[in-house]
Amino acid sequence: MSKPKKLRTLIVDDEELARKVLRELLSAHDEIEIVAECKNGLEAVKLVAEHKPDLLFLDVQMPKLTGFDVLELIGTELSVIFVTAYDEYAMKAFEVHAVDYLLKPVGKDRLAAALQRVVARSKEKLPAPVELAAASRPAGQFAERLVVKDGTRVTLIPVAKLDYAEAQDDYVALASEGKKHLKQQTIASLEAALDPKQFVRVHRSYVVNLERVTRIEPYGKDSRVAVLSSGVRLPISRAGYSRLQTLLDERH
Repeated sequence: MSKPKKLRTLIVDDEELARKVLRELLSAHDEIEIVAECKNGLEAVKLVAEHKPDLLFLDVQMPKLTGFDVLELIGTELSVIFVTAYDEYAMKAFEVHAVDYLLKPVGKDRLAAALQRVVARSKEKLPAPVELAAASRPAGQFAERLVVKDGTRVTLIPVAKLDYAEAQDDYVALASEGKKHLKQQTIASLEAALDPKQFVRVHRSYVVNLERVTRIEPYGKDSRVAVLSSGVRLPISRAGYSRLQTLLDERH
């Protein structure tokens, strides 16, 4: 009789003591094989790509990248158990989207129950990571930065430095400081994450930062373009022009 397949597991927590406690608790579970540990989200993105684990124990509050950022970058192909000391506002999101969440200090019975859920939920389809990131934000709070993954390299773009975004099928090209970064996300979900007082959908394919618009020019008979401070010209649809005018009027 063949042995059951072990769950290849990665522990992500910026506190060494928290990793040690979790490692000791998991040592009682023969079905777990810890393949790596890491102390921040950037390491986690790299090690998930290298080790391709089945299960991730993921701290929520970490410097640079939060647990949500990590999950958005790695996708939902693996099971994730959030480990958190607080962040009550996001508990609902954890329950709906993650396999489970554990509150620190983690108890052995609670851990055992979480591992049972991993097995039970392994066949369920989980939502897209971008949806998860949106669900974790409190109502009325907008993204302050965008995370983009290119291979194992992660780029953080403060939204204040985003000039505009362009839809490209299931991706968006984020234009910032003279560079374009491709991110797997729809333009509609990106628009929903941005502050509508600062960013406006001027066309079905473009969202622009109002701070970058220097003027609006006619283009052909019934159309217009937005000219940005960088010199880039973006098309404006009729509905987009109406939205743009409303926001510009509010500012003056």
